[in-house]
Order: sequence, then C-alpha cells, then structure tokens
Amino acid sequence: MARPLIGVSTYLESAARWGVWELEAALLPAGYPRLVQRAGGLAVMLPPDGPSRAAAVVARLDGVVVAGGPDVDPARYGAERSPRTGPPAHERDAWELALIDAALASGTPLLGICRGMQLLNVALGGTLVQHLDGHVKDVGVVGHHDVIPVAGSLYASLVPEVSAVPTYHHQAVDRLGEGLRVSARAADGTVEAVELPGGAWALAVQWHPEMGDDVRVMGGLVNAAS
Repeated sequence: MARPLIGVSTYLESAARWGVWELEAALLPAGYPRLVQRAGGLAVMLPPDGPSRAAAVVARLDGVVVAGGPDVDPARYGAERSPRTGPPAHERDAWELALIDAALASGTPLLGICRGMQLLNVALGGTLVQHLDGHVKDVGVVGHHDVIPVAGSLYASLVPEVSAVPTYHHQAVDRLGEGLRVSARAADGTVEAVELPGGAWALAVQWHPEMGDDVRVMGGLVNAAS
C-alpha cells in the first residue's frame, strides 16, 4: 500500500539564519515530519499561501496537520487582546484557517497540534482562554503531565489509558466550537483533546506528540489518510 501524503503547516519567520544567509524562511521543527514518517506517512511542508489556494493544496493531500506555533489573534474569536497574548501572526492564521476549512469540507483527515487545536476550535466558532498560569514552567522547556481520555471518544480508541504527554502551552480551549466534543482532559479539567464526530476523521490535541515517542495519535491520522 502506498504511504499517504501528509501536509504539515509551517512557521513563517522574518529572519532565519543558516551559513552566511539571513532571510525570511518557512520553517518546521524536525519532530513533525519525523513523527509523520515514523507513523508510516510521507511528510510535506505547507508554507503560508493565499487562503484561496488552500482547497487546491488539500486536494493533493491524503491528510493535513496544523502544527503548533504562535497565539491565535484574539480578534478571530471576538476577544480583546490580553497583555500576555503573543503578537499576531495574521498570514499564518488566515492560511491555516483556510486549510482547516478545506480539510473539513473535503473530508480530508485532519490533526491539530497545540495551536492547531486552538485554531480548529476558533474555526468552528469557539473561544480560547488567553493565559493559563502554571502551564509553562520554563521558557523553551517542554514539560509533561497526565492526560485522561474520555471514554468512547476517538482519542480513547487510540490511547485508552491515562498517559503522560509532552506539553508546552499557555492557552487553552474555552467555549467549544460547534460540533466539537472533548475527548481528553488534564487532571485540573483543562481540555486536552477535541474531536469532530459524525464526519471525516478530525482530532486535535493540546500537547506536542512530535516531542515524544508515542506515535499513536499521528498513527491514527495516517491510518485514516490511507
């Protein structure tokens, strides 16, 4: 069986340096394509493009991953910016929202990771908690905490037990987007995974599976994309 082609959205940085060069660059932490590859897929990078081209891009893919990254612009969910919310990434917001819309409209399997989960919630009319005290212990250091699956959920079918996951975030889902259901929580009740029942395969997690050894979530996407 041919390996499915999985597109992963990227960071757009104004000044990245390698060798003698310092240029604008579309970047992706290597953990993302490596996780796709370990789960049995072929990984391709999706740099920001015009939102009107998202449907044409998704039509060439078997699955879509919306990766982690900067905070979603609060204007996208009708909120005032908190002082602890990061600077907006307007181009990336527009591109990834268009990728999500195209994936859902076409029935293309979709996985959101961290920001990707938050953006899926916003795409479906939900809102976000703009800051959670204590969820980021040290800047740039990934922590771990337990995630509790919700019985009967898609996530629970992939990871049925309570498991420690690699995490780095300071925002979370507040009001759920239309049609979404919670599929995992942290011990303090924070929403850690959501899914969209009744249609194509669509799951999103708040943590960073690309920073760990467990391939089961990505494996679910790759299997669905196959």
